[in-house]
Amino acid sequence: MTTKPVSEMTFEEAMAALEQVVTQLERGEVALEESIALYERGAALKVHCSDKLKAAEEKVELIRAQEGRATGTTPAEGM
Repeated sequence: MTTKPVSEMTFEEAMAALEQVVTQLERGEVALEESIALYERGAALKVHCSDKLKAAEEKVELIRAQEGRATGTTPAEGM
């Protein structure tokens, strides 16, 4: 298991690490204490991935909102 802090991981790194955690837990080949540590790390990875996705969604919404704004500073004629 990698020791890189979850907060320093990219979304892709965190997803890969979460997949590894799930695989190890599903196999059931780890001791109870290690299972607990893996579960805790998996929970932290899940939160981190969710936060990264939420931030990305907010950026997309901001871009979409900016696309709908007027780009000129002069009112259209006839208004």
